[in-house]
Amino acid sequence: MKIAVVCANGKEGSLIVKEAMDRGLDVTAVVRGENRSAAEKVIQKDLFQLTASDLEGFDVVIDAFGAWTPEELPKHSTSLKHLCDTVSGKDTRLLVVGGAGSLYVNTEHTAQVMDGPDFPDIFKPLASNMGKALEELRARKDVKWTYLSPAGDFRADGARTGNYILGGEELTLNSKGESVISYADYAIAMVDEAVNGGHIQQRISVVAE
Repeated sequence: MKIAVVCANGKEGSLIVKEAMDRGLDVTAVVRGENRSAAEKVIQKDLFQLTASDLEGFDVVIDAFGAWTPEELPKHSTSLKHLCDTVSGKDTRLLVVGGAGSLYVNTEHTAQVMDGPDFPDIFKPLASNMGKALEELRARKDVKWTYLSPAGDFRADGARTGNYILGGEELTLNSKGESVISYADYAIAMVDEAVNGGHIQQRISVVAE
């Protein structure tokens, strides 16, 4: 299996690269600058400059793009649109490192995590922009996409336990009543999805056991 990880130098991207490499998969890092991931194969190119030919032949493209400053937040939409356009109509699957703010908290799917009174104001612009990108992604019937939302508490330095619970569109709590996942366990879930690929044009979610 040939996998390309876009934005492979980031915290989550680099862990996804390592997880896939450890499983013996054929991994290419897509990075804007010098490659700092574990991948030996590299495409050194800005995400927005990627072409269909750059991503030709990959079974899976994993989008680990992230933007955090107010002026960069709209790039969640524009970057995802660009990647969708590059794999449009192809068998290549596009897996997206998503956000938790857009997960639903009711069975009617009318209320999201980001709508709650306890959701921190500082994260609302990020959640809103990522939620908008997801809604735009849902409209793409020409792409074999999967959007993987982490738990509400997404811990960069959390331990790798090797265990997780796979959920769907709604916020899932573990047996302790928590919504938490480490970056390392999220990487396991993402590579599992890359290998097994059973959620085409679906948003799924993951939480630690």
